[in-house]
Amino acid sequence: MRYFVETYGCTMNFGEGRELAEVMASLGYMESESADDADIVILNTCTVVDTTEKRMLSRLSELRRLGKEVVITGCLAKVQPRRIEIRAPDAPILPPDEYGSFRQEIESRFGIAGPAVPVSHHNDAILPISQGCLGNCSYCITKLARGHLRSYPAETLTERFRRYVDEGATEILLTSQDTACYGFDTGTDLGALLESMLRIEGEYRVRIGMMNPNNLSRCLDSLLAAMDDRRVYRFLHIPVQSGSDRVLKAMRRHYTASDFMELVDTVRSSFPDVSIATDLICGFPGETDEDHELSVRMVRDLRADTVNITRFSPRPGTDAFSMPQVHGRIASERSAELTRVKNETEFDVNGSMVNRRFTALSTEAGKDGTILRTDNYRPVVVREDIPLGEFHEVEVTDRRSTYLIGRVIRSHKSVPQEPEGLVP
Repeated sequence: MRYFVETYGCTMNFGEGRELAEVMASLGYMESESADDADIVILNTCTVVDTTEKRMLSRLSELRRLGKEVVITGCLAKVQPRRIEIRAPDAPILPPDEYGSFRQEIESRFGIAGPAVPVSHHNDAILPISQGCLGNCSYCITKLARGHLRSYPAETLTERFRRYVDEGATEILLTSQDTACYGFDTGTDLGALLESMLRIEGEYRVRIGMMNPNNLSRCLDSLLAAMDDRRVYRFLHIPVQSGSDRVLKAMRRHYTASDFMELVDTVRSSFPDVSIATDLICGFPGETDEDHELSVRMVRDLRADTVNITRFSPRPGTDAFSMPQVHGRIASERSAELTRVKNETEFDVNGSMVNRRFTALSTEAGKDGTILRTDNYRPVVVREDIPLGEFHEVEVTDRRSTYLIGRVIRSHKSVPQEPEGLVP
């Protein structure tokens, strides 16, 4: 029998999907290139917004009509099991906190297919470092799905990191619901974890996943010390969610807009070339025109490299679900304005990168060529096919709002241990 893991949602979900694939391979199942050719489909779901949840349920029904055996995992399996049971009453449902029984469930349901088969290796690796978080955001259904913080042992993570490096991974993504609070439940922190991983020699880059501002403040010193190693991308994803303190309080984010800006200023003072990504929710319940304008001002003042705009989606089981909602038309208009301002700002920020040279790692095959990532994680599109997982010196020749355009100057047989610097 052949299987396919079909994953949606966040980087964490994709990392766990790869781990589920490893279990399938250990039981002798062969991986299919698509769900169409598979006998068993592990539908690894997301439920962060209402439209995504509806898409998951529609996909489940479609797979059932195609006669596939379906195993449902991911966040939807935790928070909406009844909606799954209606569409697939006999399908196994395994939420993230039950992944420890995944092997047993597959064995009892489908048996052992044969001897273990090799697992395909990737040029990138995804390493979940914890489950859950310490937050209590009033709008977040992911908290209901993932629960309270449970950090994985540092020794286990470091050995897995070593295995990925030995297998040839050149980009390793550390991920969780909030990487900044790693170890707060076990007496350590993210900086210490990174320090142990960076003792492993190799030619690779480490990307740190999303972190909430209040928890980043608690581990900032040790994290900045670890980021001094150029193998760690000079990149931080720090969601602010709103420029209004009144809205942030209603969201239960536990920081103010000025707290966030001071945190970013501190990071930038240590690493002027750091790339900052952030998220904004527009149309949160009770958001006024004045609140919205504060978010617009935040985008302009922050001058982030990447801003992700999301319209608020009320999720069942959260406090924000029953709050007075902003009219959909108003939320849509605010989203359009934020998107316009963020595109203008990102285009302007990217202008500083044109005509400069960077060491970059080829990470993704794009529609029109290859995407390479600079040491500060800026995406450079090169209009040629380049093998993934290789380091190159690139020159940026043009820019768009969300990416750069460049050309390869030369390839590196080895990764420079010190940055070559920016060449004007």
